[in-house]
Amino acid sequence: MTSSLLSLSNLITSSVIALEKACADANLPFPSLDEPFSHASEAFRANPAAEEATKVIAAAAHQLMVMVLPPSAALYNLISGQFKTAALRVCLEASVTEILREGGPQGMHVKDIAAKANIDSEELGGLLCSLFFCRCFLLKTTASTYLATHHVYKEVLPDVFANNRVSSMLDTGKAVHEIHASPENKHENTPGFAAIAGHHLDEVFKSSTYLWENMSDPTTANSLEANETPLNRAFNLTGTFWTLLGQPDQAYRQRRFGIGMKGVAALEPADAILKAFDWNSLPKDSVVVDVGGGVGASSLTLAKNVPDIRIVVQDLPAVIGEGTIPVCVKIDPSHTKLTMPFKFWFKQMPDALASGQVTLQDTMSKRVLTWYHEAHDFFTPQPIKNASVFLLKQIMHDWSDPYAVKILTQLRQAAQPDTKLILIDSVMPFACHDPSADDGKGIPGAVPKEAPNPLLANYGVANELSYIADLTMLVLFNSQERTVKHLSEMLHSTGWRLTKVIRDHAAGSFLQPVEAVPII
Repeated sequence: MTSSLLSLSNLITSSVIALEKACADANLPFPSLDEPFSHASEAFRANPAAEEATKVIAAAAHQLMVMVLPPSAALYNLISGQFKTAALRVCLEASVTEILREGGPQGMHVKDIAAKANIDSEELGGLLCSLFFCRCFLLKTTASTYLATHHVYKEVLPDVFANNRVSSMLDTGKAVHEIHASPENKHENTPGFAAIAGHHLDEVFKSSTYLWENMSDPTTANSLEANETPLNRAFNLTGTFWTLLGQPDQAYRQRRFGIGMKGVAALEPADAILKAFDWNSLPKDSVVVDVGGGVGASSLTLAKNVPDIRIVVQDLPAVIGEGTIPVCVKIDPSHTKLTMPFKFWFKQMPDALASGQVTLQDTMSKRVLTWYHEAHDFFTPQPIKNASVFLLKQIMHDWSDPYAVKILTQLRQAAQPDTKLILIDSVMPFACHDPSADDGKGIPGAVPKEAPNPLLANYGVANELSYIADLTMLVLFNSQERTVKHLSEMLHSTGWRLTKVIRDHAAGSFLQPVEAVPII
């Protein structure tokens, strides 16, 4: 009988062979860890065999590591998570990745890095070198050997560091002198991944440290309110996360979060939103409402690829409304009071707003661009009654069930018999085999693909992003990601019927669109 160790080893070997074959067949080299990230280097993942192989390798390697390490060491890899977070935040805020990019592949001495970053070289050196728990307990000079052991940055020579594929993800692409001259604009006009990393290393991390206090306090232990969260304790806040972002002294966090949403989108394949629904099946001039759509990153892809539909992007005044201009007034892209969404659309697709193909709708203050709708928030009646599709991308997971039910109810009351509802969040799988699956309903995509034995059914760490999202929703909003069964029951209670779950295994997506129709 094959041991678990050997089974895992065999899975790794066979999957590595399959991965290298897939790359060779497509004439795509497997990217080196020592080279900076580029979108082109990810092309091999479009091959389903290659994507499956990477998931199996990652899941098996991690499971094998946990099995062979002493249990104390395996546990401390988790216990030490706060040190990893702290070290990464120092490097992100100090623009270490940008400094190393300008320093070149030969690397820079830690004293030179620290001089450019204006921080202590001994403390920084320790953070860069190790990123492994056994050295984080030592003092300054040795405590700084922390990130390279986890393959974030590369130690080229003693105390000399360079970027690698992982650390380059924190690169804003900006010059160091530009960041120093205007640190509050560090993330402006960037791809957004560094911004979302900053959000997680800041608000999310600080909030997570109060999770136990929130769960053990009788006044908040069972709360489903978005203003009784670990975030509220961490920031001494009485309102919600959105209240925090709306405060005048939180303008940097607000802008960073908005830009970071583009970074989240970048974690998905560029065409992911196009696979969420058969958009080309919609008749010309069909109305798609992007509910809580932020700056409209998802809608931009739709507008570019499905030009015959009309799109309404709805969001809060802090995102859409501040600085908007009266309806029917000619808009100058250089207008100093234009907010991020308008600047975003003028840069990416300037004709969309002027033509009426896209509308940005403030959900609270009755201000819109181009054609007019009554303002609303999504807990009150939805004003658009002729929508062909209501699209909610990473919205439902922000709200606990009582509030999610209110949103779905308002949309159902505004829906036509043929309106489609598309919810895009992480549909949570179990770590074990789920014998109940979709309870025999035969809903396409409801049953996830399971990993081969002896791996965890959910592919373990290869699918960890879904669980990170789930815990993020808990500490910020008292909410969660949901299973298929949970979603189906909630939809049914509000007059919707779950009809499909779209699982794009080839793309390695951590988001799974769910399609529903009105119950007639």
